[in-house]
Amino acid sequence: MSQELNELLNLLENSVTIHEGKVEIKDAARLRATIHHLAEISALGSGVKQGMARYITRLIALEAGAIPASINELYMARGRGEAPTTFTVPAINLRTLTFDSARAVFRAAKCLDAGAFILEIARSEMGYTDQRPAEYVTSVLAAAVAEGYQGPVFIQGDHFQVSAKKYASAPEAELQAVRDLTKEAINAGFFNIDIDTSTLVDLSKESKAEQQTLNTGLSAMYTKLIRELEPKGVTISVGGEIGEVGGHNSTEEELRAYMDGYNAELEKTAPGAVGISKISIQTGTSHGGVVLPDGSIAKVSVDFDTLRHLSQVACKSYRIGGAVQHGASTLPEDAFGNFVQYEAVEVHLATNFQNMLFERLPADLKAEMYAYLDEKSAAERKPDMTDEQFYYKTRKNVIGPFKAKTWGMPADKRQEIGLAWEDQFTKLFRMLGAAGTRPLVEKFVNPVTVKPDLKYYLGEAAAAEDVSDLAD
Repeated sequence: MSQELNELLNLLENSVTIHEGKVEIKDAARLRATIHHLAEISALGSGVKQGMARYITRLIALEAGAIPASINELYMARGRGEAPTTFTVPAINLRTLTFDSARAVFRAAKCLDAGAFILEIARSEMGYTDQRPAEYVTSVLAAAVAEGYQGPVFIQGDHFQVSAKKYASAPEAELQAVRDLTKEAINAGFFNIDIDTSTLVDLSKESKAEQQTLNTGLSAMYTKLIRELEPKGVTISVGGEIGEVGGHNSTEEELRAYMDGYNAELEKTAPGAVGISKISIQTGTSHGGVVLPDGSIAKVSVDFDTLRHLSQVACKSYRIGGAVQHGASTLPEDAFGNFVQYEAVEVHLATNFQNMLFERLPADLKAEMYAYLDEKSAAERKPDMTDEQFYYKTRKNVIGPFKAKTWGMPADKRQEIGLAWEDQFTKLFRMLGAAGTRPLVEKFVNPVTVKPDLKYYLGEAAAAEDVSDLAD
């Protein structure tokens, strides 16, 4: 193990020393210029060297001042009326070239003095991007170091979702899979987790409370687990969800049925435990947007009045941060200011950043990817689909298999993509009111330095799983 450590430190050109888990940064500028080596080994390597790259990246990030943290206290302050509703937190799903895209986020954040933003990945995305929690955190923290970003870094498990299909055939195995993922994520530094058992809402039941019973019970069970696993001094921000994105628009009756049932169940199973800090609702969007035959994205109409009403109910009646909007990155840009106006606490953004990558890929690499889809994803092609619809729907499936080739793109191409992302993140931060939120974050969030456990990084890797029926 000492040999692997020495090799990694040499790649950093000895800009840091590590002795018995203690890091000393000798040359910050050289470290920023070389830490990409650790992110690449984390993404593409294997064995002890890969694990060590992830472990020392987290140690280095802590020493450099980039600290994995929970946004819980900021959200709860908003629920108490102590923090303003003048911003909506962008929760950004980084699916591909995570190191590069995270660097773009941190550059935008530094330029705009933004602190209230989240970097996240869903259970489904971990599958098709071949990106487990430890790799994701490594890419994010290495990016923070590379850009000299200091302060709380909010890393979130998005849609830690229970598959309705798997639950129907083997309920305990599916529940255990999400338990295992939750533990893995917390060990990696995910201190924000969105529980999603909304897939198990039973609309055949007569009352809203009965429809939400399984959802509320399992949400409480996973909250209890998170409270048992969270590091000392950290209160992980937990999110709940009342209805699957893409279904009917949520109602106040559903929100109250969920919150009342959840709070009662949590108090029964874990008396005194801190509950959720936000709640995801449905207001008319869908994950990834709806692609038309010519490849363009269909316009959607977000029910902003519902968003504001339910966010206000969540704050005033339950003292949590508010309502969360999913599936919004493909909306027209002039819609984003509405999320602040209508008091959304958080908005999830993913697909458009993926689209921006595919628009800028080298032609030969893109052709190779699409040929792969023709062969491997042929079963997903419906008879009435155009090529544009097929490739748009399935191209996320190439992210994992082509991870090494995207890392290996020419430096100028990666820089071009990174600058395009930075421009987009900058616009979104401004439109969502995230610019200038760093002082607000510093007022309410006191990040706790959690030292990583080397045994976690050198343990057995988690097995890949079928996540084709889960939401992004």
